[in-house]
Amino acid sequence: MRQKELKLVITFHTTEEAIALENLCKRESIPGRLIPVPRILSSGCGLSWSMPAEWKEQMGQILRNWGLQYQAMGEYVI
Repeated sequence: MRQKELKLVITFHTTEEAIALENLCKRESIPGRLIPVPRILSSGCGLSWSMPAEWKEQMGQILRNWGLQYQAMGEYVI
């Protein structure tokens, strides 16, 4: 069983939005991965991006700069 830790979690309205962020992060070597939305949250498409919590400021800027749409972004212990 994985040890729970503080993560930045980004949820999406659509699967296309989630995959667009995944592709950007892979291309730009940004850490993280797609995961099912944690039970404590809800999301339109059921996918979320999980990454180290210390990326919160940077990720907000990245999302704005690239014009990527998302539903919500927050820090959670998962």
